[in-house]
Amino acid sequence: MKDYQILLYYKYINIDNPIALQKSQKELCEKLGLKGRIIIATEGINGTLEGSKDKTEEYVKELLSDSRFSDVHMKRSVGTGSAFPKLSIKVRDEIVSAHLGENDVNPAITTGKHLKPEELHEWYMSGKEFYIVDMRNDYEQKVGHFKDSILAPLSNFRDLPKVIPQIESLKNKTILTVCTGGVRCEKASGFLVKNGFTDVYQLYGGIVSYMEKYPNEDYLGKLYVFDGRIVMGFNLDDPKHKVIGKCDKCGNPSDNYIDCYNPKCNKPTRHFICCKDCIEKGNAYCSEECQI
Repeated sequence: MKDYQILLYYKYINIDNPIALQKSQKELCEKLGLKGRIIIATEGINGTLEGSKDKTEEYVKELLSDSRFSDVHMKRSVGTGSAFPKLSIKVRDEIVSAHLGENDVNPAITTGKHLKPEELHEWYMSGKEFYIVDMRNDYEQKVGHFKDSILAPLSNFRDLPKVIPQIESLKNKTILTVCTGGVRCEKASGFLVKNGFTDVYQLYGGIVSYMEKYPNEDYLGKLYVFDGRIVMGFNLDDPKHKVIGKCDKCGNPSDNYIDCYNPKCNKPTRHFICCKDCIEKGNAYCSEECQI
C-alpha cells in the first residue's frame, strides 16, 4: 500500500497571469497523479493536494523552484488515498472567499505579525497575557479549539466584521488570530490592524502546525479539515486527548460530522455532528422538517 500525503499551502503574492498558472499547475498535478483543490487569483495561490508521498514531494520541489513560491510554508499530513474525489484548479477573484468589499485587506500590505508554534507554546508556558481569537467558521470550532480562546461568531468568513464588537475592549491587548492553515488569518489579522487593534499576531502555519508539534497540549479536540477526512488529530491514544465535540441531536460526546440524510436538504445547518447511536436510531437529519 502506498504512503499517501496531503499538502496544504498558500502564498499571497501578485500573480499577473492566473490563467497561465492554472494551466501549468493542471499539467503538473495530472502528470503526478495528484487530487485536490487549488485556487488561483491575482492576489495569490491556495492549495491542498493529496498523492503518494514521492509524487507530492516532487510537486513541492517543482513549486518551490518557482521564485514566486520559493518561500511557501508547506504543511504535510498523512493522507488516506481518498481525501479528494478529483483534481480541481480554479481561477477566482480571491484565494479565500471573503467578499469584504470596502473592508477588504491586502495581506501583502497589512497583516498581523507571524507567531511560530514554538513561540505560542512559550507564551502558554510563561503565563503571558494574550487573547486567541478563532477565525474559523462556527461549525469548525465545535469539534476543537485552543483552550480559553474567543470563538468568533462566524457562519462564513464574510462575517468577519461581526467580530469587532465582540472584542472591541481588547484593542490595546495582545491578540493572536488562528485558523486551520493560516490563509484566513492573513486577512483576518490584517482586518483587525486596519480597525485599530494595536498588537495583532497570527499563528504561522495555522492550527495544524501547532497540533503537530504539541499534540493535545493547548489545542483541545480535533481539527476540522476540508477534505474526505473531515477531522484530524495527533496521538489520539494519548490520555490527554479529549473529544470535545457534542452530538447536535443528543448532546453526547462525538466528533462525527455528517450531512443531513435528506438528499433535498440545502439548509446551512445540513452539515452537523451526529453520533453513531443517533444515526442507528434514524435520527440523522438536521431538523424535524427534513425527517418528514
